[in-house]
Amino acid sequence: MSHQLPAVHVLVVDDAPVILALVTRMLESHGATVTAVGTAERAFDLLERLRPDVLLSDLEMSEKDGYWLIRRVRALSPDRGGLTPAACLTGCTDPEDRARILRAGFQYHIAKPFDMSRLLGVVGILALKP
Repeated sequence: MSHQLPAVHVLVVDDAPVILALVTRMLESHGATVTAVGTAERAFDLLERLRPDVLLSDLEMSEKDGYWLIRRVRALSPDRGGLTPAACLTGCTDPEDRARILRAGFQYHIAKPFDMSRLLGVVGILALKP
């Protein structure tokens, strides 16, 4: 299945440079505009100003984690980016982890190692949300 993402701006945050580069390359090759950062704090600083269509965040990062980031994002008012559609990229895959991630405010849980087609599909779906 071909997933094209023209005019979709994705903010990607992961503290692993290899994952960040891989996801960025893959999304850009399908037409997305990507802002890639290595920390949750930097992502939060940029989110309100850039207003991306989709947020893709790693969960486990060395400083602030994905839970910290999504709590901060969801605390923003809608006009400041509080409703930004978000998916979590994580190696935490058991049902309890998945439920906690979704309760925290992410719309999707994408297990690492992730399937590229699934990741593209999730970004496409999230980009459709208001």
